[in-house]
Amino acid sequence: MKSILILLLLFIADPTEIAKHNSLKKEAEKAFLKKDFAKAAQTYSELYDSLNVQDPSIGLNLAHSYFAMGDTANAQRYYQGVASGNDKISKSVAYQQLGVIAKNPKTLKESLQYLKSSLKANPMNEEARYNYELVKKLLNEQQQNQEQNQDQNQDNDEENKDKQDEENQEKEKQDQNEEGEKSEEEQQEDSESEKKEGEDGEQSEDQDAKDGEQKENEEDQKNQPPSTQEKLEEMNITEDKARMILEAMKNNEIQYIQQQKRKATKPQDSGKPDW
Repeated sequence: MKSILILLLLFIADPTEIAKHNSLKKEAEKAFLKKDFAKAAQTYSELYDSLNVQDPSIGLNLAHSYFAMGDTANAQRYYQGVASGNDKISKSVAYQQLGVIAKNPKTLKESLQYLKSSLKANPMNEEARYNYELVKKLLNEQQQNQEQNQDQNQDNDEENKDKQDEENQEKEKQDQNEEGEKSEEEQQEDSESEKKEGEDGEQSEDQDAKDGEQKENEEDQKNQPPSTQEKLEEMNITEDKARMILEAMKNNEIQYIQQQKRKATKPQDSGKPDW
């Protein structure tokens, strides 16, 4: 029975393979310490993937190498593989690293859950505890900021609404005032227009009256008999010549009267009829 067990151990653990594994492991560790993370990842991957060495420490170191290079996708993949194993110490570290990778504003809740799992696997993991408290504080601050922003946004919305209402009321009031002023201006324009029409009417009546008076004066002047001067001008007789004619007519009239007086003083013949 004892010989069978020894044969089984020899069959399972080939000294050559063990030596190779140890050599590669030392080579990977040396590269990691020199910060040659690419070579370290390559060597650890050969052990973990190609040679299928199911050692949680190798899986963690492989994930650490990718994480150090900034390849978070591969780092998460290998951390998840170790976290699904049974070794609580390695499991706690793997969850811790997953929480660190998720420690950003968009995935703080996810980070907190990973760190909880890390502490659950190993309550003595102080680094995980520190990160857990830090992420918890960040998450609380984030929630408070979101609430404050929501309150601020709500206040801003209410303030904007009040401001908009005031602007609308002011605009409505201004429109009413403009309509009132416009109405007053229209009334004033109508009044001025009526006044102007009245003045134009009065001026028109005055002008008509003046035109009528002028027309009447012209007609009166036409109806008046021509003056002596006008008659003389029509007869082409000068004023001196007219005076001489009047003197001659006057003398003739005097002579005529004297002749008539003489005739009246002669005795009438009795034998003749008086006619």
